[in-house]
Amino acid sequence: MASKRKLGNSTIEVEPLMFGGNIFGWTVDEPTSFLLLDAFVDAGFDFIDTADVYSRWKDGNQGGESESIIGNWIMSRGNRDKVIIATKLGIEMGPDMKGLSQKYIVSAVEASLKRLRTSYIDLYQSHRDDADTPLDETLEAYNKLIQQGKVRFIGASNYTGDRLEEALKVSLDKGIPRYESLQPHYNLYDRGDYERNLEPVALKYNLGVIPYFSLASGFLTGKYRSEADLFKSARGGGAKKYLNERGFKILAALDSVSARLEANPAQVALAWLIARPSITAPIASATTAEQLEDLIASTRLELDETAITQLNEASAPE
Repeated sequence: MASKRKLGNSTIEVEPLMFGGNIFGWTVDEPTSFLLLDAFVDAGFDFIDTADVYSRWKDGNQGGESESIIGNWIMSRGNRDKVIIATKLGIEMGPDMKGLSQKYIVSAVEASLKRLRTSYIDLYQSHRDDADTPLDETLEAYNKLIQQGKVRFIGASNYTGDRLEEALKVSLDKGIPRYESLQPHYNLYDRGDYERNLEPVALKYNLGVIPYFSLASGFLTGKYRSEADLFKSARGGGAKKYLNERGFKILAALDSVSARLEANPAQVALAWLIARPSITAPIASATTAEQLEDLIASTRLELDETAITQLNEASAPE
């Protein structure tokens, strides 16, 4: 297994793969979620991503389902000290339940702690920027939670490079904890925005980077190669936008590298992310034990310079 990586300047050290908990309570039920989490931890991994809003979009759900499943699993396994839990807040959970105001942060953290059945959150993240709340108000609120022992470290997701840098400067000026990590949308297909606007900030300030949609909604696994393939899963619709000339060029490069290295496209696409100097751990989800095996295998796959160059050229941002 690859060696552990530090998350920014924090004391959190993780293997280079994070389990995406957005599927818990959506495409996988609680018993299956438990089996997947057990297998992930048994394989030597410990970094789990969720959010209060997962999976509010499913009919009959309220939000909080993913956190509750993880909390029930932690409680039944008695392994809280062996896992690193990252959750997020800020996306609407109901009337007047959104954003990053001090008032809302104080109530949102208590709700997440209760669902997760824990007294602390390892990494608490702003799910998206809140232009209506001053950055210092948000960061001061997080500072209090850290002082109270309810949160260990904080991170940002879906920020622009400019706003992220502004937030980091506020923390520095006020001498309060800063965002130690960034959770951006980044993968072999979606490269432009991250590489142009966010990666320079992450490298300059030594931030941990935990990208989501690491497999481009399943497109980079190679299972969606035509419109007809989109019906293969509940999440297939998300891959439609990738069925174009550039997408097919990327798949061809993934197929070529996979054949040479005796791997598969999903493993190669994740290994490409893991090999990028700014990335700490890509987030990926699995709904079956077989899929999870694939994700884990990606952390053992060493891409040579030839493979990285071939993938970089095929996926060069427009």
